[in-house]
Amino acid sequence: MRHVDICILGAGPGGATAALHLANAGQPVLLLDKATFPRDKICGDALSGKVLSELRRLGPDLPGRLSASVAQVPSWGIDFFAPNGQRLAVPFQPHYDKTVDASAGHVMKRLDFDNFLVEEVRRRPEIELLEGADVAQPERTTDGRWLLRTTDGREIASARLLLVANGAQSAFARQIAGHALEPAHHCAGVRAYYEGVTGLSPDNFIELHFIQDFLPGYLWVFPLPNGQANVGAGMLTKAVSAKKVNLRERMTEMLETHPALKERFREARRLGPIKGFGLPLGSKRRVISGAGYLLLGDAASLIDPFSGEGISHAMVSGRHAADWATRALAANDTSGAFLQQYDTAVYRRLGQELRLSHWLQRLLQFPALFNFVANRAANNPTLAETISGMFLDLDLRERLRQPSFYLKLLFGRK
Repeated sequence: MRHVDICILGAGPGGATAALHLANAGQPVLLLDKATFPRDKICGDALSGKVLSELRRLGPDLPGRLSASVAQVPSWGIDFFAPNGQRLAVPFQPHYDKTVDASAGHVMKRLDFDNFLVEEVRRRPEIELLEGADVAQPERTTDGRWLLRTTDGREIASARLLLVANGAQSAFARQIAGHALEPAHHCAGVRAYYEGVTGLSPDNFIELHFIQDFLPGYLWVFPLPNGQANVGAGMLTKAVSAKKVNLRERMTEMLETHPALKERFREARRLGPIKGFGLPLGSKRRVISGAGYLLLGDAASLIDPFSGEGISHAMVSGRHAADWATRALAANDTSGAFLQQYDTAVYRRLGQELRLSHWLQRLLQFPALFNFVANRAANNPTLAETISGMFLDLDLRERLRQPSFYLKLLFGRK
């Protein structure tokens, strides 16, 4: 059995990022995952500019290596489709030039992106990666360490600190950290891969369709390499229950009957089944640490409430987890009180963004307002550019919460 200072559960973006930052600091770490990579993960597959920023922190060459991969396509923006059908094109970078600018986003299957990170992990001698390690619920021993056994009872490790990055269904987060599933702060989603979808953006804009009779949910279409697309639908679990929605059936129905989609999917072929998943959203601040442990990524319920983005937030939490794990070992203090500083660091970085996204999520209850903004922006380049900037500038995004923003729109001064 291994006796280590730090053990990480889960080698997805959060866990792999934490391991790589620890390795960069010269800290040995044990990384466990029940899967063997490459493995699939149900996700929208979009990688935002924040993902590239976090990759750059891990190694200056990583964004370039990702961009050079044939498994990704560069994405230059988002096409929003309002409930009235109005399209609002929002580039990630206004006035971009594909011949000289680096794209601010990418779309890449999680099968490939997670393996991209794991391959980087394999290069690092400081990291011991154990795949196929199906770990039962860790137990706290009398000396304050965590004992880790496989589900068949084999003891594999004892650790001072546990970094829990084992996903949205984390039993540790529920049973030890006390995170209950709250339907008002949880999203249900479905996803499938298609080929032969027509009308995709030549600049690989990702599409978000806010369809009137599917609100407060939305449907997405994200372009992928080789003529494929990631297609899915998501809705607050609270709304799914109240409306008695079968997401698989509704997604299929919308693709077959909605005026903006049916012709584009008429000759498309679905590649495999429609798979379901659940996402604990960051619309509520939770305690994400305790005595001897830190929660990362989806296990910490850090998913963006509006966009559903979780990869970059997992990587941000992985970076801060590595930092505070190192500090805790240096101080010889793994108490809950000391590790609470990790919570503060994570929410200092992500808290405002999560609050604003929660407010945007609530805007979906007012489709007429969504239609109004989309109609104005479609005919006002200055407003469209302002909305584009909101994806990179939180101060600009804050304006969406101010009544004066809509008054200016109403009276034509924006």
